[in-house]
Amino acid sequence: MISACGRKKWLFWGLVFVAIILAAGAFTSQKVRAVSSTYENLRIFNDALYLIQANYVEELKPQQILYGAIQGMLKTLDPHSAFMEPAMYKEMQVETEGSFGGLGIEITVKDDQLTIVAPIEGTPASRVGLKAGDKIIRIDGESTKDMNLQEAVKRMRGPKGSTVTLTIVREGLPAPKDFTMTRDVIRIQSVRSRVIDGNIGYIRLRTFNRNSGEEMEKILTEIKKVKPKGIILDLRNNPGGLLDQAIKVSGLFLPKGELVVYTEGRASGTSKRYRANSSNVSITEPLVVLVNAGSASASEIVAGALQDQGRAVILGVRTFGKASVQSILPLSDGSALRLTTAKYFTPKGREIQAKGITPDIVVAEIVPTQAAKQEERVVREKDLKGHLEGSPPAKEEGKDDSNNGKPDDPVQDPQLNRAIDLLKSWSIFKNMVQPAKAG
Repeated sequence: MISACGRKKWLFWGLVFVAIILAAGAFTSQKVRAVSSTYENLRIFNDALYLIQANYVEELKPQQILYGAIQGMLKTLDPHSAFMEPAMYKEMQVETEGSFGGLGIEITVKDDQLTIVAPIEGTPASRVGLKAGDKIIRIDGESTKDMNLQEAVKRMRGPKGSTVTLTIVREGLPAPKDFTMTRDVIRIQSVRSRVIDGNIGYIRLRTFNRNSGEEMEKILTEIKKVKPKGIILDLRNNPGGLLDQAIKVSGLFLPKGELVVYTEGRASGTSKRYRANSSNVSITEPLVVLVNAGSASASEIVAGALQDQGRAVILGVRTFGKASVQSILPLSDGSALRLTTAKYFTPKGREIQAKGITPDIVVAEIVPTQAAKQEERVVREKDLKGHLEGSPPAKEEGKDDSNNGKPDDPVQDPQLNRAIDLLKSWSIFKNMVQPAKAG
């Protein structure tokens, strides 16, 4: 039994506790309601988990159900958020190192179908003639309907020398066509270069892996030796990669401290500003950057930064339009979440998401009569189901015609040819003798 004095004591401290709770204000109230709602929903999830385990026609492992639930959650978000089982997470880590066993294609999901964004040059996919916009309807005879990206990648990856057959639907083909390829070790040499006409440096950056910034710096050092009149940086069909490498590459052309990109997100630590760092090579020559609909993510960061800072002329067609940041969040069992945590913006605050980078000079990769048909099959971020919306796009000048996968040969490559002409004209005008002023 509690005495009257004891009851008064407990009542006093109870009132103090209530006063503290009330003093916390509306924020605490909202927090409590949010927690309560979360636990109520978790109770529903727990009930569903129990009913599936107890009643499904076949016995299921708890982990199998849990992984499926997580995959389902992330599928409701955006096309770039995904759950990676331990094996997939390891594959992703290997890929960023610059080599993996597979076919060499960048894929996405458009209209609920696996669709090729771009084949990587020099890989099995490129050699057999796969093209941007091809729809993959079967992998080794199995339908890709409702197959997510991670499962598709897993099926296309494999040891060197093994084969895989993709069934492709393509505009212009009367029926689906099988493409059988022999898997190879896809060693992506992210950077290659040459000198055109003795004084124009040409650099093709295929992807942003762990070595891209270092490789770029070495190549630029070599190009500087020929005293180039200008440099062409080719980012066409570059699907992106590591953010830190995009910052390093941008920093090779910008003064130290210049803003390259900034990100904004909801969680703490996701809103950041990234600036150019000093490098061992100083590049001040005129610069033209080539882009197309296959230029995505990190490619758009570099193009947007150089455009906003007035450092380069952007030439080609509008880019893919992926301006979201994915963070890799490891889980305790070796799996991980690939979660969209922020959007990135150009130095002048332009939002690229679902809009892309509009070139300063629009040049189609094919003749104008073919461009309209090609545009229909080009895949961009805005075409993906569930993509994050950007701000309403401003009216763009010029006709946006595009295609992917053309060789970097001036004779066959209108964009490269135009860039060369631009740099030559730039040099001519710079060296023109100014007319004498009348006395």
